[in-house]
Amino acid sequence: MTVESKPYRVLALAYRPSRLDELVGQEPLVRALSHAFESGRIAQAYLLTGIRGTGKTTTARLIAKCLNCVGADGQGGVTPSPCGVCEPCVAIAEGRHIDVLEIDAATNTGIDHIRELVENSRYAPADARYKVYIIDEVHMLSTASFNGLLKTLEEPPPHVRFILATTEVRKIPVTVLSRCQRYDLKRITAADIESHLDRVVKAEKAAADAEALALIARLAGGSMRDALSLLDQAITHGDGRVEASGVQAMVGLGDRERTRTLLAHVAGGKPREALELFRELMAAGGDPKAVVEDLLALCHELTQEKLAPGTAAAGGAALGDTLGLPALSRAWQVLLKGLEEVGQAPDAMAAAEMLLVRLACVADLPPPAELLRRLDQATMTGGAPTAPVEPARTEPLEPTATASLPPMPRDLAGVEQLLRDGGEPVLAALIHGSARPATIEPGRLRVAWLPGAPPDAGPRLAAALRRLTGRRWGVDRAASDAPTLAESDAARRREQLDAAQHLPHVKHVLDKLPGATIVAVETRPAAAEEAEAARHGGSSPS
Repeated sequence: MTVESKPYRVLALAYRPSRLDELVGQEPLVRALSHAFESGRIAQAYLLTGIRGTGKTTTARLIAKCLNCVGADGQGGVTPSPCGVCEPCVAIAEGRHIDVLEIDAATNTGIDHIRELVENSRYAPADARYKVYIIDEVHMLSTASFNGLLKTLEEPPPHVRFILATTEVRKIPVTVLSRCQRYDLKRITAADIESHLDRVVKAEKAAADAEALALIARLAGGSMRDALSLLDQAITHGDGRVEASGVQAMVGLGDRERTRTLLAHVAGGKPREALELFRELMAAGGDPKAVVEDLLALCHELTQEKLAPGTAAAGGAALGDTLGLPALSRAWQVLLKGLEEVGQAPDAMAAAEMLLVRLACVADLPPPAELLRRLDQATMTGGAPTAPVEPARTEPLEPTATASLPPMPRDLAGVEQLLRDGGEPVLAALIHGSARPATIEPGRLRVAWLPGAPPDAGPRLAAALRRLTGRRWGVDRAASDAPTLAESDAARRREQLDAAQHLPHVKHVLDKLPGATIVAVETRPAAAEEAEAARHGGSSPS
């Protein structure tokens, strides 16, 4: 007689939360939803946003459970704590409930699918309190599909609820956002991930050292699903024992001590020693991209230690003492750009080696603030800078009194145009996409930089404005929630698209061509309109 073994379930599925209060690191979401269900304030549509692996689909299924649980005795109602044993709870957990429909918007983007959904939503649920539509990656829907869903989202049948999930909330039209209750699932902290992994290890009767779990939590990048997948692999790789060295070997990470030594070599301007150590790491099975990522993580760790002493790992503080914030910031920028190059290069190892040489070569360069100080001194004394500066400018920093200067910019758009006209396309692009305006007046600009903007963006911008306007400029950081120029442009385009779709002749065309969408709206100059009107007997075409 043979006994069939129970099929193995990966940890990410085996330890999927079955109740709202089991969601890790999402306390504000859990609290808000619990209060809503307890008070009976059930929204017609929910929007769940967040990076991959934070629990959006899991939360959607839990909401479906809360709405349809009938309790162990079959007499229960809407609840924030579903029983997990009644038929609706079990069927939803197993993904087989007839009234809980999960739709992948990535493969069902067309208007025909949404029309079918809207049509079916009119019918009462077959075996549940609410018919629930879970639309995953909803940002992938076409514009026509979003428009087809709008009215039903705003006034769905009383027995229907929608749950939308997305990793790209900015791609969802404002008209859809306004009809949903939005909940943002936070990136889960490394401490919360590590604590949960420890519970899973004990439940699996495996063993893991704290350093290994901390490493997995860091590698997961805020995604619990990624963390559980890595842990699953590590348990198998280590035959039930999870150790830091095993995790490093599994994912191709170099030894942390060697990573610190490698950073010390490049920071000390020693390219030969850096390349020798790098090749040792490669010979031991390392991955070039993983080494660059390790160096990035170490730069961030050392920066955090300088800003909040006591946060660096053992050995990190000593290295941080020899590297200042400007050097760490510059190394971060070079490594971040180099990471992209390593990923795209035909020979990743050669690209990583050239990146290390580049880092070692710039180690002795003074920080940007010092370069600007030397330029200022050279300008005031009429001499050359105290040290060579690359790339050198052929034009003087200050325009002469007889030069014709452009007018002073009055707003951020004016600053962008001034930079483009003055041969500063990189700074112009930075202003367009990464600066939220606060205040602007002659000689003073205050902006809020978006994450990812270069740390020396302010000094670079001040120097460029000084060169182009002939007067000194101060560029300061300030809090601002005003839209960037790029966001304003995108909003204007969305408004044009929305307005165009309501024009009678456009609606007629869209109705005649199912699935067609408007991709752009072009405003014709007045002269062209008048010429067209003349050709049509004095009236412009419709």
